[in-house]
Amino acid sequence: MSTISAYYRLVRLGWVLAREGVISALPTEGMPLPARMAQAAAGLVARNRSRDRARSDNLARAVERLGPSYVKIGQFLATRPDVVGDDFAADLALLQDRMATFPKPLAASQIEASLGRRVDDLFVEFADPIAAASVAQVHPAEVAYGDEIRKMAVKVIRPGVRERFAQDLEAQYLISHLQERFHPPSRRLRPVEVTRTLEQTTRIEMDLRLEAAALSELAENTKEDPGFRVPKVDWERTGRDVVTMEWIDGIKMSDVEGLKAAGHDLPQLAQTLMQSFLRHTLRDGFFHADMHQGNLFVDPQGTIVAVDMGIVGRLGKKERRFLAEILFGFITRDYRRVSDVHFEAGYVPAHHDRASFAQAIRAIGEPIHGQPADTISMAKLLTLLFEVTELFDMETRPELIMLQKTMVVVEGVSRSLDPHFNMWKASEPVVGGWIRDNLGPKRIAGDLKDGLMAALRLAEAMPDLASRAEKMSYEISAMAENGFRFDASTAEAIGRSEARHSRWGRVALWVIAVSLVYIAFRISEF
Repeated sequence: MSTISAYYRLVRLGWVLAREGVISALPTEGMPLPARMAQAAAGLVARNRSRDRARSDNLARAVERLGPSYVKIGQFLATRPDVVGDDFAADLALLQDRMATFPKPLAASQIEASLGRRVDDLFVEFADPIAAASVAQVHPAEVAYGDEIRKMAVKVIRPGVRERFAQDLEAQYLISHLQERFHPPSRRLRPVEVTRTLEQTTRIEMDLRLEAAALSELAENTKEDPGFRVPKVDWERTGRDVVTMEWIDGIKMSDVEGLKAAGHDLPQLAQTLMQSFLRHTLRDGFFHADMHQGNLFVDPQGTIVAVDMGIVGRLGKKERRFLAEILFGFITRDYRRVSDVHFEAGYVPAHHDRASFAQAIRAIGEPIHGQPADTISMAKLLTLLFEVTELFDMETRPELIMLQKTMVVVEGVSRSLDPHFNMWKASEPVVGGWIRDNLGPKRIAGDLKDGLMAALRLAEAMPDLASRAEKMSYEISAMAENGFRFDASTAEAIGRSEARHSRWGRVALWVIAVSLVYIAFRISEF
């Protein structure tokens, strides 16, 4: 039944995109004949709008109709005009600001069910929603802390959103499996693994207790950082479907004119944002993975405040070292080191030549270094790197998807503040500092400490490991003497499975036979 449901949702996806004129608005250059024919057919069912109108806002409307998981994908693609084009990226950017709200009484019931207390007991005042996203919406509220009344932001999960996400993911898994089966070149991109990463991310995002924990962790990590912070969490008023946090009086980073009018130093804000992101990634291995303009405020003191931490990313020590060395290699034009790191990390299969890969990396890095600051782009670098990876059989690394996406988004926000923003110049102090602190004597001492702790844990586990090895040896010897045996329940389950396959095999043969008789009968009529 789930497969049928997935196919239904796939058909609905195609219908909605065709109906809103999205498919007919796609460029036809390089498109094979069957695809052009399908596009022409899609144009017949499109609403009566001009082609230019179809490219202006129809895609955002179609994505809204499809559901919350497609909205999340659309919001990501809005940050990649190099992938979807400037027109579609501008269209998808509307998804950040115009999601429909749900009624305040419904939000109140969500809060009461999650916290087990009445809204009137929790808040002095609970107001109508002021912002809505694909997963939740935000309400202003007031809370009494003794004699003090503080303004708070209350984020409430959308009713039924978990079930809708689960249904949408069925179709996305189907698309991924079909892509891997019928388009072999895409297998290195691991679309199924990418979809699995999306599923895990959205499941975490829809438990607001985990968002509160992420805010708390990032607050601890950044308490000494200049120019960056996150809101404080009210744990008493936080549960699975609701999180209450400090209200931020500030200007959204999307309001560039408002930031200018308030007297903020926009180039400095751009630099602080990029350096903060790299600091969280390299130093802590934990970063805010949804840092678009709608989630970033600037308070009156000029501090960047990041909200909405439903999506976060993590990197282990090795991944952080690889990232730092790759970035530093591009900054210093040490392309041989960039190549070596890709091989050490296992990103490039070992049978390829390191010097040849370094040559390909140089072909990417040199043109970027030869350009003016306002044209040097991480998005462009990743696009060029993506093109080269196909030549060297590199597979998609699901653990790096969030990092790559967020890096492009942060660069885009920084460039919107400062059109001449040079991400390499802004990155060098943080990346270079991390390299000096972590790849010298300090790193050796840290590695020795980690190795010693691992050896101590292994020593503690040795008696249990020896006992398990002895038991396994006995079982293998018994199996060699007496043969491999199933218990009664396993044998019965295998029998049922074989019988089921046999029945369906017979049904398939009968269907084929009846079809052949029908075809023969139709031929005889002619």
